[in-house]
Amino acid sequence: MTLSGYIGRRAGSTLGQIGELFVIVLEGLRRTWDVRRWWWEFVEQCWFLARVTSVPVLLVALPLGATVALQVGELARQLGASSATGSAVFVGLIREVAPLASALLIAGAGGSAMTSDIGARHIRDELSAMEVMSVNPIHRLVTPRMWAASTIAVCLCPLVILAGASGGYFFNVIVQGVTPGAYFDGAFSLVVASDLYVTLFKAWIFGFIAAAVACYKGMTCASSPVGVGRAVNQATVVTFMLVFAFNYVISAVYFLAYPPRSL
Repeated sequence: MTLSGYIGRRAGSTLGQIGELFVIVLEGLRRTWDVRRWWWEFVEQCWFLARVTSVPVLLVALPLGATVALQVGELARQLGASSATGSAVFVGLIREVAPLASALLIAGAGGSAMTSDIGARHIRDELSAMEVMSVNPIHRLVTPRMWAASTIAVCLCPLVILAGASGGYFFNVIVQGVTPGAYFDGAFSLVVASDLYVTLFKAWIFGFIAAAVACYKGMTCASSPVGVGRAVNQATVVTFMLVFAFNYVISAVYFLAYPPRSL
């Protein structure tokens, strides 16, 4: 096979997979209004995702906020602007770190479990059995997982901000000697309400993407245990790529619409 033929075949396969993903997402949203059919599955998935991501997200955000405060605080001290450390910590946490951290943990901890669960159902022909019984597996399994992942991703954002700000407070105030008033005054000097709204919106989108990709990979994996393992790996990698791509697009549009204000 020639190089151009191989590239064309791979491009066609990729476009086909993107189309299948969109079909599953749209089909999952089509009967979202019928909440009674997926409510308890939604509650169960929310509890599962909260249980597996709440502690890890705190353990990730604490040292991350402390590291940002340590590095930025040392640079600010050399420039004679130690009070600006709080601004850097809070702006970074709210605008970028919080939605990304919550989405990556949803994808890594929750999305992998979703892929393996639906993949195991697929290789045991449970999805086909559901179709035989006139039960749409997408409405029954995908819809509640997409809404649960987006909901928990939004709920994780305040935890990331609080934990990261606590870590930054420790290093900036206790270790580097900046007064608490200067830390919090700098923290709220650049942050506006629209930053928080966009952060929650990004977290919702990222959680939705993580669940959609995880369910798609689980429903289309090869019918073997090895296929399920490969689907879990592929779902995690694809989700990370999509999250960072969408984060760039949303951030670029937001900065064009609402330019950052200066001190």
